[in-house]
Amino acid sequence: METQYVSHDLIENMVDGLFTVDCNLVITLWNRAAEEILGYKREEVVGKTCAILKSPNCMSKHSDHKQNWTCPLFSERKIVRKRCIVFAKDGTVRHILKNATVLKDQCGEVIGGVENIVDISEQVENERTIKALRQELRGRSSFCKIVGNHYTMQNIYELIDLAKDSSATVLIHGETGTGKELVAQAIHLLSCRKSKPFIKVNCAALAETLLESELFGHVKGAFTDAIRDRKGRFEEANGGTIFLDEIGDLPPSVQVKLLRVLQDREIERVGENKPIKIDTHIIAATHKDLTALIKMGQFREDLYYRLNVIPIHIPPLRDRKTDIPLLVEHFLNKFRMETGKNIFTVDAHAVDILMQYCWPGNIRELENTIEYCFVTCRNDTIKTHHIPEHILKSSQLGTITRTAASHKREEKIQLAKALEMACGNKTKAAQLLGISRVGLWKKMKKHHINA
Repeated sequence: METQYVSHDLIENMVDGLFTVDCNLVITLWNRAAEEILGYKREEVVGKTCAILKSPNCMSKHSDHKQNWTCPLFSERKIVRKRCIVFAKDGTVRHILKNATVLKDQCGEVIGGVENIVDISEQVENERTIKALRQELRGRSSFCKIVGNHYTMQNIYELIDLAKDSSATVLIHGETGTGKELVAQAIHLLSCRKSKPFIKVNCAALAETLLESELFGHVKGAFTDAIRDRKGRFEEANGGTIFLDEIGDLPPSVQVKLLRVLQDREIERVGENKPIKIDTHIIAATHKDLTALIKMGQFREDLYYRLNVIPIHIPPLRDRKTDIPLLVEHFLNKFRMETGKNIFTVDAHAVDILMQYCWPGNIRELENTIEYCFVTCRNDTIKTHHIPEHILKSSQLGTITRTAASHKREEKIQLAKALEMACGNKTKAAQLLGISRVGLWKKMKKHHINA
């Protein structure tokens, strides 16, 4: 088949692979991009049939089970954006997106075909990963070291799945001990930045003068103790992720500089006016109400909106108590491995007590509690007496409070029923309840029942 009518330069400089075949499926043209995609040099394929690519889409079987290579193009006449599998020279599978059409001579007779191929192997692999991850997320009881099956946690897993593919800033809000750092680490470890650094900075742990140098670095002589140039945490995290914990404690002067980083994606070291470009995924976290701090003039509103692109709220443990048994099992496994003690279960009554407690310290407090139980337990089962005293007292107080409230409700119901049966006659109602008329009046007053 003649190909002189097609611009040689155009074909050779195409980004997509392109080849032609004659009516016998013999390859007659093979461009440079096709060489790069499939590994075959032009001289290795021209003059041979396209069966060399071993595409299952072009393979059928005779009744004797021998393979027969056919080309759907000659029956369909045109193929548009069809996904196919072919084998490269090294035997690896290549997923390609194919467009093809038949070639005709001046009389309209089919003389061959031309195929345009795009390598989408990486795209297909990403799609498979995302699909598998989403299937894994549904109903998961744990995810990237985060334990929880509550519906609020499933929502968080979905947000992590979205955030990992984005460079948008993430703001994680949650009480102390809820696992904000674990969420930040999960986003990093699932992202394309996972091989790069994950740098954590606690904004509440450093003085204002030190924090600026810690974040942005400094040059020699910038201040008294600056005896040499030093990279800041943003530079150390370049290509990776920086986790700004306790962002609500960021001093106003540093807030201004962080806003500039978010806007321009560049930093300046202390003592230097030279901007340095950075490529860092910024994740911030706080246990404070930033909107309240904005109203008090302690946090910049424009910075808040720059940070709060992807908001993730982690609920306190008291709002997802159904996850407590899962967390207990998780910490049992952890401390069993760390201590070597053969403690496998928690007594049902002990679990009930753990479920009743409000957990102001959240998951961190629960972890510390199970660790305490491991210290005090000498057999294979954690029981009530192994639980810290303050949790036992809180549980007992809760039981007493619930019992008292239940008794009060029952008394009010009985009082109302007696008055109804006595048609409002207080003497008869008192007799039905076995109390005096004065006693009835006191109870009516106590329960705010009108005469």
